[in-house]
Amino acid sequence: MESLLGIIFHSIGGFSSGSFYMPFKKVKNWAWESYWLVGGFFSWLIVPPIAAYLTIPNFPEIIAAASPTIKAFTFSMGLIWGIGGLTYGLGVRYLGMSLGNSIVLGFCSAFGALVPSIYYNFYPTPGKVSFTHMLHSSGGQLVLLGVAVCLLGIAISGKAGILKEKDFAVGHEDKDKDFNLTKGLIIAVTSGILSSFFNYGIEAGKPMAEAAVVSGCNPLFQNNVTYIVLLWGGLTTNFIWCIYLNFKNKSIGDYTNKQTPITKNILFSALAGTLWFLQFFFYGMGESKLGNGASSWILHMATIILTANFWGFYLKEWSGVSKKTFNTFLWGIGLIMLSIVLVGIGNSL
Repeated sequence: MESLLGIIFHSIGGFSSGSFYMPFKKVKNWAWESYWLVGGFFSWLIVPPIAAYLTIPNFPEIIAAASPTIKAFTFSMGLIWGIGGLTYGLGVRYLGMSLGNSIVLGFCSAFGALVPSIYYNFYPTPGKVSFTHMLHSSGGQLVLLGVAVCLLGIAISGKAGILKEKDFAVGHEDKDKDFNLTKGLIIAVTSGILSSFFNYGIEAGKPMAEAAVVSGCNPLFQNNVTYIVLLWGGLTTNFIWCIYLNFKNKSIGDYTNKQTPITKNILFSALAGTLWFLQFFFYGMGESKLGNGASSWILHMATIILTANFWGFYLKEWSGVSKKTFNTFLWGIGLIMLSIVLVGIGNSL
């Protein structure tokens, strides 16, 4: 029953994450950096404390009492993850919902599954599996095989992107004008690797989550206190970059430009930001049932990939491409999903 609940929670979180970019498509006449920053304020600064207050009323005291080293390390992981989150939005912009999410989250799945085990190799912790242990156990080897299959799926998805670019170059010049394979792939790979540090940040902030449980909070919501510090790091990175772009691109006036639907833009950006945070909220609930191992991370990523591809098909991002291109993309997605199964089975062993 615990595992079933974990799967349900991760699925809800994955659906929220895979859907969060949709409201941004309703924002009119704002630069990317403007609506990304407004959405970020909700996902990293406004909604997390509300969620923490509703589930862990004494979260300020827990954060204040935590070791400065723990807070600094958790915040640092948030800074690195923030770069991944920032480039994630750009990756989806240049590659589309389907291809962008598949490549970004494929890399994120692979590295997110490995990062904690590598950490435990340097800092052994009772009950935790290190990378060395993975190499010398059948379950660990299956996890590594799953990661390899995941990377193969990403490579094939990238090939689909190349074919899509060629298809759009002839006869479909008006299709998906933001599509840029070279720029998108570079950004997506960077995002996928750096975004995996969110999983690392959860592990770094574990003492705060454990303190929340000791103080009497429901273990289901224990990570909500960790998210506060972790997401501060993400906010810092994104705020600096978006403000820089606001001045560089002269888009700083978007927030007060009455010739744009300011209220609607803020509401849609707020909805996107809230959906973005809900992935963490439900990830924490799922993680409390399944543990913060490869299974939790991979399951979460799989649901996001499936949801994002649903929206990609809904938006007809692959309409107009050749049968060969579409089939190549399906093969890539299939391998990524197979990797999810392999990692899940390996983790259970």
